[in-house]
Amino acid sequence: MAGTNRFLIGTNGAVWVNGQKLSNITKVEIKVTGTFEDVNVVDDFATHSVYTGYSIEGTLTMKKIDSFVLKTLANSYANGIMPDIKIVSRLTDKSTGKNERTAITNVQFTEFYLANFESKGLIEEAVPFKAAYYEILDTI
Repeated sequence: MAGTNRFLIGTNGAVWVNGQKLSNITKVEIKVTGTFEDVNVVDDFATHSVYTGYSIEGTLTMKKIDSFVLKTLANSYANGIMPDIKIVSRLTDKSTGKNERTAITNVQFTEFYLANFESKGLIEEAVPFKAAYYEILDTI
């Protein structure tokens, strides 16, 4: 088993949106899901699967410190012209200094809040998105 200093922790992560580091990120999820089509052939009781593509989706969760999300998306949704968005994530292994970095492009945020708050509570925004492409920049 790896030494306890080798376990990766999310505190050593960072996220950039179009080159701007988001210091208020509390959680990031980016998932690639394969698309498969079932194929059944005669003389074979098994169901086979053929890979036909993939989709990318995820969520950025952050403590609200400004109107970053509102400024990025409100006009785009109103005028129908979506911005070009690239998200880069980095997770660092502090014991080795190595990074796991990924990038996704053609990102489309699929919803956002115009208002979301309650008394005596920190405000958190969860912004779901879809993307077209991914790239593995570094591995540990």
